[in-house]
Amino acid sequence: MVDRNELQVGKGQRDEGILLTFQVITDTHVRTDGQHTHNVNLEQALRDIAENGAGSAGIMHAGDVTDHGFPEEYEAWNRIWEQFGGTLPPLYVTMGNHDVALGNWEARLGQFLRGTGTEGIYHDHWIDGYHFVFLGTEEGLELFSSLSEKQLAWLDDKLGESAAADRPVFVFLHQPLMNTVAGSYEAQRWYGVVQDAELLAVLARYPQAILFTGHTHWELDAPNTSFGVRGEGPAMFNAASVAYLWTDEDEHKDGSQGFYVEVYRDHVLVRGRDFTRGEWVEAAQFRVDYPRG
Repeated sequence: MVDRNELQVGKGQRDEGILLTFQVITDTHVRTDGQHTHNVNLEQALRDIAENGAGSAGIMHAGDVTDHGFPEEYEAWNRIWEQFGGTLPPLYVTMGNHDVALGNWEARLGQFLRGTGTEGIYHDHWIDGYHFVFLGTEEGLELFSSLSEKQLAWLDDKLGESAAADRPVFVFLHQPLMNTVAGSYEAQRWYGVVQDAELLAVLARYPQAILFTGHTHWELDAPNTSFGVRGEGPAMFNAASVAYLWTDEDEHKDGSQGFYVEVYRDHVLVRGRDFTRGEWVEAAQFRVDYPRG
């Protein structure tokens, strides 16, 4: 974890040496009602990024864009996004269970792709020399994601592209692996990849990878927001939620959180942000050093 003193360093000093920045948000759960708390929280989060994310390479969304996957909810999402009139960085999205689990799978998937402008169930992007890989469920399951052998093989190939121990690659999936980050412990019930062991096996071959997930809504103040940061394998992060939070006491909590990420030559800083308060989450400031493995 980053030393607390580092949080007091001025922005001008911290900017020196930054090679890339981006934000990670998840679980926005947009509703049709523009005054709903989820929608208001999304506006506030995007405003925070517009005001503080100058030069960002993108907003990476880890799923549950909408609450029910209704076309009207995607329309509400786009109305909120368009309010900012080009002041936001590009958006990259993967789907969550709330986006595609209700009703006909193919219809829900089509609504998600059209509503978000996403090109496919899984996709990747090279941005300023760094690789961003987005995974997605191939079944409309109520809570879990299901990744085909084809998708897992694709992931293996993508993680191997120009792979280097000193260069991070960023991976996004809605559901976390079991017993990794906050909310994913078996007793907490909010893990959720059918092919858990198979996905872990692929990721383990690429210790330079960093996996960001959502789904659990667990607040960033929780003690297990990160997993494997100081280890030899890939690091993993729970990205909390923009719509509302959850606690270790298994209780709902009003709030809205996500990450600002900064990439340097030999490390990555993952910085928790409280969008409601417009403040950094001091308990969720993490450094991932490179090379790894």
